[in-house]
Amino acid sequence: MGHRVSVLDKPRPGSHPAGMAEKKQKRPHHVFTLLVEVGRKAGDGLPDGASGAALMCYASGVDEDEAVRETVAVLKVADMNVLEVTGYGSLEERLEDGHDISEDERALMERARDENSVVVAQTTVFRE
Repeated sequence: MGHRVSVLDKPRPGSHPAGMAEKKQKRPHHVFTLLVEVGRKAGDGLPDGASGAALMCYASGVDEDEAVRETVAVLKVADMNVLEVTGYGSLEERLEDGHDISEDERALMERARDENSVVVAQTTVFRE
């Protein structure tokens, strides 16, 4: 006779239907190059007379979408008004596309990956 399971039966934490604990497979993180345009907002730290800025960022993520979400979240916490994000791909994608990437840039990318963080590598202030 078969085993009946009620919809009210709840699996025990860490249990698997076959009796084995499930293990989440860890996906590798990549570093993505993002250009973030920001507008003005009170407390954003941009200089007087600035109308906004472009921030070159290196962000760690399992994919570019995650890197963008994390970057926007970090910049919002820093009171930045994010207007637009342009992705330029991972280090591997940029190399395949023939981009020249300096040792300094690679070091910042490595830092972002090692720390699972967002590194703002360059800020260009816009003035009207």
